[in-house]
Amino acid sequence: MTAKKRQPERRQPLINEKCAPTPARTPSATANANANANANATTLGLLKEKGYVRSEKGHQGGWTLGKPLSEITLLDIHNALGTPSIFAIGLSTDHPQCLVEQAVNAALTDAFDQAQALLLARLGDVTLAQLADDFDERYRIAMAP
Repeated sequence: MTAKKRQPERRQPLINEKCAPTPARTPSATANANANANANATTLGLLKEKGYVRSEKGHQGGWTLGKPLSEITLLDIHNALGTPSIFAIGLSTDHPQCLVEQAVNAALTDAFDQAQALLLARLGDVTLAQLADDFDERYRIAMAP
């Protein structure tokens, strides 16, 4: 007896012209975000302000893309959400007069700044279309017999 291959869950992205030909309703559009409804509404609102999504009211309404996936990068999304801190590691400030602490903090600050610049540059190179294509390929492989 062979074990049945577990099929991965195919989650429909918020708005993907390949997967969602009709507008996504807010509850279903944000169901996979694992955040509360207010946080999801805030996120959608910030994306709407930048033109990445738009909303239509009414029976046929919902959320749709404001731009093609190929024109939206991960850096665009990061910036639209208020450029949250990339690193949440805090520097030590227990003894601000300590020269060792100052030296360590200076070295860490420089390393964090360089790492953040590199990561932000990379985010600017990745479009949502690339992510959608990568997802489609992974899904195809996962579903292969």
